[in-house]
Amino acid sequence: MAEKFNLFLDKLSDYLAHRKGLMPVLGIVLVLINAGLQFIPGSGWLAQTNLLLHLGVIVAILGFMLAWAL
Repeated sequence: MAEKFNLFLDKLSDYLAHRKGLMPVLGIVLVLINAGLQFIPGSGWLAQTNLLLHLGVIVAILGFMLAWAL
């Protein structure tokens, strides 16, 4: 199990090393989607909790940290 996880992390780091801006852009897209949901009446739980906003900020910060490290 640990070997599969190590192999997955190796492949993921190789993939992200060539696409350093992918995760920050994905985070920004999630934040923009969350902003758009605020104006849709009846969007419910997803808009009330700002889940996409929080996920977007976390993904963007992790993306900047990985881009700096790789």
